[in-house]
Amino acid sequence: MSEILKMAHEMAHDLHEVGAMDTITLRKMDMLCLPPRRTFSAEDVRRIRAATRMSQPVFATLLNVGRTTVAQWEQGHRKPGGPAARLLDIIDRKGVETIIT
Repeated sequence: MSEILKMAHEMAHDLHEVGAMDTITLRKMDMLCLPPRRTFSAEDVRRIRAATRMSQPVFATLLNVGRTTVAQWEQGHRKPGGPAARLLDIIDRKGVETIIT
């Protein structure tokens, strides 16, 4: 996210906090500030999983997909999509600790 967009997003949250922006408008701003949808190559998936130091079965459990799905991603037979792609993006940008509580 650009610095200007980041500042606008923070300002929107501040405005909402003091009652100057309604929740619907804040949610629209949140949607505008989401990072763009990424596509992941087999190498990307392997690199992200390796950075977590998890085996394929454990990583699959974390992403709520089957172990064979992770193997197919890493072999380039399939590509992650939907919620799994969003989780991979978050893990890649912010680390696995952001989704493990």
